[in-house]
Amino acid sequence: MNADNYSPVPDEQVSLAVEVFRMLADPTRIQLLWALSHGEMSVNALADAVGKPGPSVSQHLAKLRMARLVHTRRAGTTIYYSLPNDHVERLVIDAVLNAEHASPGLPAHHRTGSALRPVAGTPDIEA
Repeated sequence: MNADNYSPVPDEQVSLAVEVFRMLADPTRIQLLWALSHGEMSVNALADAVGKPGPSVSQHLAKLRMARLVHTRRAGTTIYYSLPNDHVERLVIDAVLNAEHASPGLPAHHRTGSALRPVAGTPDIEA
């Protein structure tokens, strides 16, 4: 990015970004978003995936929904959750992958056969 092309982010957008980061500042919510980066899931499936009680997961999902970080779809009596767009998916995956760089050695996502995966279209990172 060239300094000549710099323009500040509008205050309203900065406030919304801060709110997104507040929502991400919780281990359970990161785990929920990580699970949803692999596909749509019901509350019960998410509770099983993250090892938390359903009511706790529902409270976290309500906060994520208010922050527009998850999308819902109802099928009968079941509500399914998914990520609303590629930006949220990229945000959570990049945060998790970036955290691996804090550990010594080659991050697992740079090794062949890693369980972590980058978002499609994300350029490979050099080790």
